[in-house]
Amino acid sequence: MTDPGVTRTARPWWVWAIAVALIVGAAFAIGRFSTFGGAASTATPTTDSAEAGFARDMQVHHAQAVEMAMQVYRTTDDETLRALSYDIATGQSAQRGEMYDWLVQWGLPQAGAPLMSWMTASDAHGGHVETAQPTQDELEAQMGMATDAELAQLADSTGQPADCLFLELMIRHHEGAIPMAAAVIELGSEPRVLQFAGAMEETQTAEIAAMESLQSQLSCN
Repeated sequence: MTDPGVTRTARPWWVWAIAVALIVGAAFAIGRFSTFGGAASTATPTTDSAEAGFARDMQVHHAQAVEMAMQVYRTTDDETLRALSYDIATGQSAQRGEMYDWLVQWGLPQAGAPLMSWMTASDAHGGHVETAQPTQDELEAQMGMATDAELAQLADSTGQPADCLFLELMIRHHEGAIPMAAAVIELGSEPRVLQFAGAMEETQTAEIAAMESLQSQLSCN
């Protein structure tokens, strides 16, 4: 159901940019699948696969994005930001459900190895060799996630400061998700996951551009 508080006519330019990004992502995925021939992902992903790790970690990542987006949706007076935050919240909430369902269909648990451990063999991980297991806070920082203190600050802020803080946090959040999508595209072979990750990478790149534009419009920098 469309929220009556959000105007759905004359949507801003970034709506069209994101729609194009989705189409490009799907086209990318189709081309990616062709490299696997007719035997593309006939095996169900295992619990230590890139697909399973991506599904688990990205659910955690999306949950925080939904939380932040709904926070600013409730408080902002800027209609463009309100529409964008609504789209992020509803879009990522639906994606969380899809990733949850993958794991159910694969017969795998919703929780598993430490965050990002499935990415260590990927180029997107930057070839970084850990000398010790990072803490949970360090792993979440690598994913671009907001800290508890930043979430509390966002909840306590109003007006332009809240809008600008949200944009800062969500841009960083998206920037943390893109390497995760690139990693599962590199390491995975399940067509549904590759298509999803390709479209997500394109969409979140477009949303970063939209949010950077909003930062300028709101005089955040």
